[in-house]
Amino acid sequence: MNSARGLSGHPRGLYYLAFTEAWERFSYYGMTALVVLYMVNQLLLPGHVEHIVGLVRLRAAMETLSGPLSPQALASQLFGLYAGFVYFTPLLGGLLADRWIGQRNAVVIGALSMSAGHLAMAFDQSFLLALLLLVLGSGLLKGNISAQVGALYPPEDAAQRTRGFVIFSTGINIGAMLGPLLCGFLALAFGWHYGFAAAAMFMLAGLATYLTGYRYLPARVARTAQLQRPLEPQRPLTAGEWRVIAALLAVIVIAVLPSISYTQHFNVMPVWIQAHVTLAIGTWHIPVPWFQSIDSLTSILSAAPLLWLWRRQSERGAGLGDITKIGMGSWIAAGSNLMLAGAIYFAGGRLVHPIWPFLYCVGLGLAFMHYWPALLALVSRAAPARVNSTMMGLVFVNLFVANIVVGWIGGHYERMSPMSFWTLHAVIGVAGALLVMIFARSLERVLHQT
Repeated sequence: MNSARGLSGHPRGLYYLAFTEAWERFSYYGMTALVVLYMVNQLLLPGHVEHIVGLVRLRAAMETLSGPLSPQALASQLFGLYAGFVYFTPLLGGLLADRWIGQRNAVVIGALSMSAGHLAMAFDQSFLLALLLLVLGSGLLKGNISAQVGALYPPEDAAQRTRGFVIFSTGINIGAMLGPLLCGFLALAFGWHYGFAAAAMFMLAGLATYLTGYRYLPARVARTAQLQRPLEPQRPLTAGEWRVIAALLAVIVIAVLPSISYTQHFNVMPVWIQAHVTLAIGTWHIPVPWFQSIDSLTSILSAAPLLWLWRRQSERGAGLGDITKIGMGSWIAAGSNLMLAGAIYFAGGRLVHPIWPFLYCVGLGLAFMHYWPALLALVSRAAPARVNSTMMGLVFVNLFVANIVVGWIGGHYERMSPMSFWTLHAVIGVAGALLVMIFARSLERVLHQT
């Protein structure tokens, strides 16, 4: 661990990791804000869909499971599969880094693959190849860069680690806020492919940032001594460590529900806004991709107040545990979806005022800041050192499952009323919050033994 300190007593490496992730999220969310609309409005329509290499066979395989797919349903399921595997491959990337190449090398290779994927996105023919490169690159980058954040702090400094993950998540949200704004503007002003090309350039900027701070970052997480002696037998995990792993897996599974409630705004929400929201304000037309910047902006603006509030609560002995924060995030995500369903109901078939999707995204930003940094910090702190990166990869499997489910639900969007669609996501969020209420105490007893 490099002990060099930066601002606010945090390791200097934290800020290089946060800025790297900001650039990477800029490129990812800039592309994400465009890709569903791009598929629905152009790529999957006659005259373009025929050019996509490999899509005929993939579509046929998907339709054997779901029946005929409209362009919207196909776009939703394709995006769900892509976004899901973006978050599944970090498990494999964590294993690869833990056993062979180390976290630093994995992040560099992943950034190069993602840059190539964003460039390939600029051409219709290579659309599926682009998605594959992005999936593989993300697998090497995401879990390993998060594991490096946790490795910057000593195991006993749980509070500082949680604050470090909040700073890291703020970097995520800066990129996630700016990406849809710039890439959305370029796509609407000059064409879809300009937006995708901009995403590639910012991914390369993230790689440059990471390489600049390379010496402040741990090459491997908590396993250096073992990896220097590969022929020495490894100590098996103890019964207590297996109990901790089981408890963490339970928390990850429960957190799938707020992830579903939160994540649908990347998939179906742009399509719903395009058809059901008043976008004209005078002579100005609100670009649909810009709505995906709102929850990220909310997360940025709420980070400092939430850190202050949580610190004050801890000083008074009433601090919220990480599992409780996950439950709070689930309640907030549920309320945001229910509010959107209510706005649709009271609109009575008319176009919905843009203030309601705006407030919906604000609520999701607050939900994210409660549940996601807490989940990352909990797993980073409590996971046994030998499987730390692997467990961080499993955190992202949470989002793999969530996105697959979100894509499947989105495939039924045209068969449901919009009010029913968003009410369903509110119910899913409530279910996650109730599970936290039921199991939090017993899970915390196991995890506090670490």
